[in-house]
Amino acid sequence: MAIDAKTIVMVMIGAAVFALVQGLTGVLSVATQKRKLNQRLKVGEKIEGGVSAMVVELRKQRGLTAAGTRSKSLRWLSNLIVASGLPYDQRKWLTYVGAAALLGAVGLGLLTRTPIGIAGGAVLGGIVVPLGVLKVKAGKRNSALGHQLPQALDIIVRSLEAGHPVPAAVALVGREMSDPIGTEFGMAADEIAYGATLEQAVERMSERCQHPDVDLFAATVRLQERTGGNLTGLLKLNANTVRDRHKMRLKIRAASSEGRASAMILTAAPFVAVGMIMIISPKFYGDVIDEPAVKYGLAIIGFWIFLGNMIMRRMIDMRL
Repeated sequence: MAIDAKTIVMVMIGAAVFALVQGLTGVLSVATQKRKLNQRLKVGEKIEGGVSAMVVELRKQRGLTAAGTRSKSLRWLSNLIVASGLPYDQRKWLTYVGAAALLGAVGLGLLTRTPIGIAGGAVLGGIVVPLGVLKVKAGKRNSALGHQLPQALDIIVRSLEAGHPVPAAVALVGREMSDPIGTEFGMAADEIAYGATLEQAVERMSERCQHPDVDLFAATVRLQERTGGNLTGLLKLNANTVRDRHKMRLKIRAASSEGRASAMILTAAPFVAVGMIMIISPKFYGDVIDEPAVKYGLAIIGFWIFLGNMIMRRMIDMRL
């Protein structure tokens, strides 16, 4: 059976397109991996003044003081900023928050044409959205830390079995692994080089990460430092425990997915309905909003929504 020239040309074009897509995918994946290669190494290329200057700069970028402690004012916000891993610049952040508040106020003000809409938009853009971004970033970083930690512990174990000292093994993780675990272990290695003990460096890493598996790693190192024992064997056991905990979390997440979806839908439905009503008919509530019965009714409804959310959260929040 003869194959005509048109078919051959189409096959060649298809093969060329496939090769082009594969090549672009490879280039983009390598570029993405290089961008991910960790923040500490990028800072180290720019900072002059040795390890101590780099440690101070990394701490400042994480929202910590030069000594590595958190701000005492608004401790919950400081914890959230540190957990998010975002580079912290107070002036930039205040500018972004102010711009978001202004955009929210103008946007909802134009849609609703009411003072309540303007105030709600300012609160939404200036408070709710920034905190939501920090929460999402902190959650993603937390998940990535739990996923990368067993690999980091395996690298340390192999390095120790090869005869390297503990500080060199910790520094190896900081050089070879991407963020977020690479920068965290790199900062710990820098602190050890700057004079801290392994226990102190890992304890500070645990405080920065705010992750239960990193807390377990810190407890293992603390126990070994104080009582002695085979650190390699303890870290192997630690890595296996972290993997088992991660698998259990995934199983729990799958089991509670229906409850979480129901909670999100039930929570969002009243606010979506009110928002649509105010957009379609801005005067729907405006004519009766000053009535005492309406005020008390909305307050009671808001309380029951809050109570229902708390109950649903307790039902689906299974911590391990």
